[in-house]
Amino acid sequence: MFAIVEAGGRQEKVTPGAVVVVDRLDLEPGAEYTFDRVLLLETATGDIVAGAPYVAGATVTGVIEEQTQGKKIRVFKMKRRKTERKTIGHRTQSTRVKVMAINA
Repeated sequence: MFAIVEAGGRQEKVTPGAVVVVDRLDLEPGAEYTFDRVLLLETATGDIVAGAPYVAGATVTGVIEEQTQGKKIRVFKMKRRKTERKTIGHRTQSTRVKVMAINA
């Protein structure tokens, strides 16, 4: 049994017990979160239900594990034949969610 959910503008394939990393959610660790934008769902009997655009009545529940930061990214900008150089860094804020159940 699996589902494809939309989280933070991206599509994630989730199964019960899996840990998924999504864009930052303003919730404390241990809080419960429900993904209500389910795009595709495989039921326990093996039937596949596709939404248009979302599957009606389907949700995925999970528990927030921790708030993390992604790997540091270096951005280097330069104009050739000039002395213009600029280096900046960026770390994406993210949340780890453990999927508990898929509700059809």
